[in-house]
Amino acid sequence: MARMTEEEADALDELWTKTTPKVSGDGKNGFFMKHKDHIIIVDDVSAAYLRARADASHKTPGEIIGDLIREKIAATA
Repeated sequence: MARMTEEEADALDELWTKTTPKVSGDGKNGFFMKHKDHIIIVDDVSAAYLRARADASHKTPGEIIGDLIREKIAATA
């Protein structure tokens, strides 16, 4: 990968200095605040299991969790 020249680095620095990302700061409109109900913490064993199943089936961990939940719902119905 080619390295940036000093001029390119200065131009990039100038760009980011003038166009900093805007944040709301209101505690309601950020990505994580909008999706906080979708964020879960699992233990290391569960995370390893989800990752292994996801890799083997070419699905996301969320899809694996969804499949497991739908199986449980179907079994109890």
